[in-house]
Amino acid sequence: MGYKGVGLPTHTATTTRTKPSKMYKEKEDVVRWIFKFVGRRKKILFIISILVFIRVLYVWHGEEGQKVEAPHSDSTNKEPLSNIHNNLSYVGKAAKAYRPRPPPYFRGYTLPPDHPCNRFKLPPPPADKKRTGPRPCPVCYLPLEEAIALMPSSPSFSPILKNLTYIHEKPLNPKTEFGGSDFGGYPTLKQRRRSFNIKGTMSVHCGFVKGRQPGRGTGFDINEKDLLEMKRCRGIVVASTVFDAFDDVKSPSNISKYSEQTVCFFMFIDEKTESSLKRDKRFNRTTKKVGLWRIVVVHNLPYTDGRRNGKVPKLLVHRLFPKSRYSLWMDGKLDLVVDPHQILERFLWRENVTFAISRHYKRFDVFVEAEANKAAGKYANASIDFQVDFYKKEGLTPYSTAKLPVTSDVPEGCVILREHVPISNLFTCLWFNEVDRFTSRDQISFSTVRDKIAARTKWNVSMFLDCQRRNFVVQVILLLAIDFILQKDKNHLNVVLRYHLADQEKLKKKPTPMAILPPPALVSSDLPRKLNNVSQVVSITQPKRRGRDKQL
Repeated sequence: MGYKGVGLPTHTATTTRTKPSKMYKEKEDVVRWIFKFVGRRKKILFIISILVFIRVLYVWHGEEGQKVEAPHSDSTNKEPLSNIHNNLSYVGKAAKAYRPRPPPYFRGYTLPPDHPCNRFKLPPPPADKKRTGPRPCPVCYLPLEEAIALMPSSPSFSPILKNLTYIHEKPLNPKTEFGGSDFGGYPTLKQRRRSFNIKGTMSVHCGFVKGRQPGRGTGFDINEKDLLEMKRCRGIVVASTVFDAFDDVKSPSNISKYSEQTVCFFMFIDEKTESSLKRDKRFNRTTKKVGLWRIVVVHNLPYTDGRRNGKVPKLLVHRLFPKSRYSLWMDGKLDLVVDPHQILERFLWRENVTFAISRHYKRFDVFVEAEANKAAGKYANASIDFQVDFYKKEGLTPYSTAKLPVTSDVPEGCVILREHVPISNLFTCLWFNEVDRFTSRDQISFSTVRDKIAARTKWNVSMFLDCQRRNFVVQVILLLAIDFILQKDKNHLNVVLRYHLADQEKLKKKPTPMAILPPPALVSSDLPRKLNNVSQVVSITQPKRRGRDKQL
């Protein structure tokens, strides 16, 4: 009851509610005006505020992105959950922007300017009127340890071509224009022209067309144990052949212990050579080896001509050893006297090339080479003429200085050094196809295949001096003669010499293979007038002392 008398006057409260002050009215009007303006400009303000907010975030993330480092697996570096949540959008953008790095390639190296190989020059040939033929010259090899250390860990670059596969034909269709075989297939001239159109991915004829596994029911068949050993070769392969028991099998010499353990040495022989080899005391029946050579007996040879059979491991070694990186092929008449690592370092790695072969010591022109083959009865004259005329219609011209820096059109094909990359594999496949289609004289077809590939890529073949080749391989018969002379075993020497002379006479009397070919089709020329990027070999040092070489 007392509380009613004591309360505030009722008029004061009523006055406050019904008659607001002037200042309060002004504030109320301002607020009302603001809400009215916001209602009208709501969309514009919202868009502007969002753009400003995104811009701030973009700048902030840009500053943070410059400091981003590779994530670590250490648990102490884990971010709080809130930070991970805040950075989700940034991580998404970074993932979209990421592109995998291209595979690394070997880009070559240069020796120091004061290195002896850079200062050494080729000395003039010794004046010896009694000996006018070819001879070895000094070559600058690096010490073995350095050569091994310089072996590239990455493959060389393959221009344009990245993926090469091989054609298998079942059943075979021999009804093509001309040439071909059950082993190499019967590619048409249209397929031949397409095979020189270099692309990123290609599929070409490359021997072994009757199966996917070379040496297994394809012709040039090899037993399973040998195939397994060949698949295990992942580094350097040294390969050679002896067919028809024509040459003596002699183990390489001056090979380091490291190379003996890491390099694969494979000698391919036929059944006739196997019968002869079983009588040789050097042949180990348990290990199937003669010195360092692992002997592989080839069955079901694809050709009746032994010289053509020899072209299979010579040009298709990358198919026989699919996991190997480098190969050194040498004729069965030759003996290797320098470590493979030193040879490959000198002629491949130091020159930064993927294919190297010596040029002929005397002939540089395909037309001259063809005439020399006819004069020596190497093949049927009509077949040689047909092949040369076919190439002439495609643009083959005599060799001249106008083709420089190409130093020769004719190789000395008894030694081939190569890296197994797609472009060099394509080269030997197409070279083999020419040998399969035309004559087995691969010196005639070499320059045509080389020039067609070089016209479309920056790839080319390095052709070193023939005298340099003679520095690291010598003829087996010469070494045997030296051994017999040192042992003063003249009777044995005469027997060996008569044996080889008799084989040479058999070869001369043997009828040369005759290819029945129709008139050549007209094919437009697509050869370049000038080629570039040919590595030339000039660095040299004195070779190791050994017996005098013989003209090969």
